[in-house]
Amino acid sequence: MGEVRARRPARPREEVFAAARAAIAEHGLAKLTMAGLGKQLQMSAGHLLYYFGSKDQLLLETLRWSEEQLGERRRAALARADSDVHERLAAYVDLYLPEGPGDPRWILWLEVWGRSPASAEIRQGQLDIEAPWQADLVALITAGVAAGVFTAAGDGARSAQDRAVQLRAALDGFAVPIAIGLPGADRERATAQVSAVTAALLGG
Repeated sequence: MGEVRARRPARPREEVFAAARAAIAEHGLAKLTMAGLGKQLQMSAGHLLYYFGSKDQLLLETLRWSEEQLGERRRAALARADSDVHERLAAYVDLYLPEGPGDPRWILWLEVWGRSPASAEIRQGQLDIEAPWQADLVALITAGVAAGVFTAAGDGARSAQDRAVQLRAALDGFAVPIAIGLPGADRERATAQVSAVTAALLGG
């Protein structure tokens, strides 16, 4: 009998997601092939398809993994007992904005937004992944209003929800030019602009 070939162990999902995020950020989802990613990970394209089903699903799961990592940092920053509401809001904004042009996390978001119109699955996944950002910001605004630091007008919880949606929309608007490397867009300017928007929306 011939030698029994040892089966190569499956790569940890974290390793798959990290490689996928890097590949998508560098080349875009359109140029990513399961065969190419599999070769990089020493896995078969069939194995990847078995776990993810499609490139869209791989994109969504990679974004989910990326956001879960950042979510741990966000929750830790917002839970710090030695920081006030303004400092926690500044930490939230710092984590939200891209590090710079080509930020891998933000490239994933841009890919997801670009594919959402054609996929109900992508749209629902996007909403699910965005939900913790919204919930944490609502809680932060609510705490600020209760402490008398923020003066968001309106009816309690509804007002906090609305202000969070408005602030996140502003953050997205400042983030995209940074992520795509638009001339003149940078974190320092965006942070200053967000501070102005925050003051207009929340007072304090």
